[in-house]
Amino acid sequence: EKDLAQLEERAEENLLMLCEEKERQQEKLYELKREVLLKEREQKLEEELDKQMEVLFPLVPLLEQFKEQYKSFAVSLDATRHKLLIKNIHIEGDMPTYLDELQKQLTITQELLAEVMPNYSEQSAEASIELKDTEEMFQKLDKELQRSFVQVQNLSYKASKEVSLHNQGVCEDNHGLDVVKHWYFS
Repeated sequence: EKDLAQLEERAEENLLMLCEEKERQQEKLYELKREVLLKEREQKLEEELDKQMEVLFPLVPLLEQFKEQYKSFAVSLDATRHKLLIKNIHIEGDMPTYLDELQKQLTITQELLAEVMPNYSEQSAEASIELKDTEEMFQKLDKELQRSFVQVQNLSYKASKEVSLHNQGVCEDNHGLDVVKHWYFS
């Protein structure tokens, strides 16, 4: 019985050690599986990335061209925005509150501008008026030039026609009508 009890004790100790070893081995197995899954995911991601690069690489020059066109568009839009009509502006919150706040900010801005540039605002207003007047004058001159150009073209056409008819008459007088008919109607 004593030997049997000792054998049972050893068997239990061995069983406990085997259970602990099994748990350690399972943890290692889970860790290895996790690493394998991570490597597989990384490999799949790399493959997908390579495929995307193959598809997207030809688009890089187009992207650069788009950037340049967009910059050009932004510059031209910025240059002409004061002439664009503005509709449907989305404003967060209550409209009267927004307008009151905007009015306050505009007043502050106007005061600051008046302090910084007291005389320049009058000069710029005068320059703006002069520029508008000059622009109108150039538009009128452009229209007049176009009309004059059309008139000059008409006069040139009429003069060419008269010269041609005169030369035809001289040829008819010099060579006779029968000879000239063969020149024109052969």
